[in-house]
Amino acid sequence: MLRAYLSAYLAFLFAPIAIIVLFSFHATPALTFPIQGLSLRWYETLLSKPEFVTSLLNSMKVGFFTAVATTILGTLAALALIRMRRSQKAIFEWLNFAPIGLPGLFIGIALVTLFAQIGLPRSLVTVTIAHVLCTLPFFVETMRSRINYFDQSLEEAARDLGASQTQTFRLVTIPILAPTIAGAAILSFALSFDEFIVTVFVSGNDTTLPLYIWSMMRRTVDPSINAASVIALALSIAVLAAGGFTLWLQRKRAVAARDTNE
Repeated sequence: MLRAYLSAYLAFLFAPIAIIVLFSFHATPALTFPIQGLSLRWYETLLSKPEFVTSLLNSMKVGFFTAVATTILGTLAALALIRMRRSQKAIFEWLNFAPIGLPGLFIGIALVTLFAQIGLPRSLVTVTIAHVLCTLPFFVETMRSRINYFDQSLEEAARDLGASQTQTFRLVTIPILAPTIAGAAILSFALSFDEFIVTVFVSGNDTTLPLYIWSMMRRTVDPSINAASVIALALSIAVLAAGGFTLWLQRKRAVAARDTNE
């Protein structure tokens, strides 16, 4: 019974994705069964449109700079969190988690008002700022699971052995936190790449891939929308796979170095 439930659960999760992928290769504009042949025409149509390529590159640029900024700010916050007392940690964690529960509509309107008050025109810069705001709490929450088990005695041991504060940070603290930092950075990129609601408010004349797909759906519904969605999905999976492979290499090198020392 439980196996049947698990199968139904997985089918419920992945059946829509499978249908989108299937219809992206449909030879005709019809989005109905039975399939009347397979073709790459919709991918060729998309890639021949400068607007699609521009929106794709915009999403990748915003995702990259969001991940970089979030990694810097989130890592500094995590390092400060390590050194806080338990009561301070509890307050910080609550304040950090609160924005996650806020509706995207509220955050979007608040950011539009803020940018208007400071005279900052809406562009990819404002989109990046908004995405950093949205992804930073997720980054810190991801880091918190590792920070809670961080042993500060390792830093103290390094200092007792003559390492400076900079050396301790570079040779002890960062290597311990590096896998979690890399994973959180990849998560930040993925969240930024797919962000839609807040982006609608702060994008101005610049279009990201989710906004471009939305504009396509307002004009017409054909398999090119599915093709655009599959491309976005493939890029997200590629980033996650690259990050996972990088973490696997880091673990493999660490194990090899430990075995060599032993």
